[in-house]
Amino acid sequence: MPELVVTALLAPSRLTLKLLRAFMWSLVFSAALVAAAVYGCIAFTHVLCRPRRGCCGRPRSTPPACLSNPTLGEHCFLTLKSSGLRLHYVSAGRGNGPLMLFLHGFPENWFSWRYQLWEFQSRFHVVAVDLRGYGSSDAPRDVDCYTTDLLMTDIQDVILGLGGVPTSQAWPPSPCLASPWYLTYTGSSGPPGYSKCILVAHDWGALLAWNFSIYYPSLVERMVIVSAAPMSVYQDYSIRHIGQFFRSNYIFLFQLPWLPEKLLSMSDFQILKTTLTHRKRGIPHLTPSELEAFLYDFSQPGGLTGPLNYYRNLFRNFPLEPQELATPTLLLWGEKDTYFEQGLVGTISSRFVPGRLEAHILPGVGHWIPQSNPGEMHEYMWAFLRDLLD
Repeated sequence: MPELVVTALLAPSRLTLKLLRAFMWSLVFSAALVAAAVYGCIAFTHVLCRPRRGCCGRPRSTPPACLSNPTLGEHCFLTLKSSGLRLHYVSAGRGNGPLMLFLHGFPENWFSWRYQLWEFQSRFHVVAVDLRGYGSSDAPRDVDCYTTDLLMTDIQDVILGLGGVPTSQAWPPSPCLASPWYLTYTGSSGPPGYSKCILVAHDWGALLAWNFSIYYPSLVERMVIVSAAPMSVYQDYSIRHIGQFFRSNYIFLFQLPWLPEKLLSMSDFQILKTTLTHRKRGIPHLTPSELEAFLYDFSQPGGLTGPLNYYRNLFRNFPLEPQELATPTLLLWGEKDTYFEQGLVGTISSRFVPGRLEAHILPGVGHWIPQSNPGEMHEYMWAFLRDLLD
């Protein structure tokens, strides 16, 4: 068929898609302006209630001691083969078993996996990474450096590169984490890395893990997903359940340039503090030092821009096609999750190959399961992974 005829036949579909995307972006930015007004009022209220803190976040000059706790593992850097970026990670249990790779969410970092690092290092090589833009990892400024495709390539490079040996020791301590426990690895030196891993992920890390299991299935032996749905599931569910849009209202604020960084940092990061420590919605029993473990990185110059750029790419590929899920997966969900409706679990189940998903809804539990209910999470994980250890 002549190319001109094909182009003519596809023209209506292409026009429809362009109009759909234009309509979607008009809705997104309308919602962003409303969210900006609401969060602006919240931020200025915090400033008025705590005038001594001022309108800006206080940069932390010294990291809390808990970030350099040697019982959690070694602090290392890995230079990624594809991008040349350097990611920071904490590693323990090398040589003790299969690779167990942890991907954190927002507003967190590798430290959100402290309980799991302690629990599983005896039988696995546990690695908790600071994702691109977070903590001591490299943080490009450009929004286009945080697309889902690039972030999945980062995960691939981490898995394939972690089998290397240290190329140098006594790496100069990062200004973001003064610690003597630094080594550096490169993705192109030393013996080859792992051929697969057990991927454990929460929140934003789980969004990436879902996608990674679809496009790189040979690299994922098992998955443990906590409090997140695949992007296509979230898209379809939210269109049919308007309540999910209200639960995720912050997503729209984060589409805007520079303003979210300003609002989140006002009154010494009070919005983030409330998110993490709220009596009902936050992480129970989070100590002041543990709170500082998260705020320290965000208080550094540009510390919020990288993480927020993840959200600024969320709608880039709208609309998304439904995809079948086949990786053996343990899904843990909090009954009282403030950010994601429980109905998402049923929609996730409907996308799975039969027998590949084990889902549990934890009664009375919120969004931050790895930190709020580590004991329950560990019980489910040991049972799920038992046959790999026999």
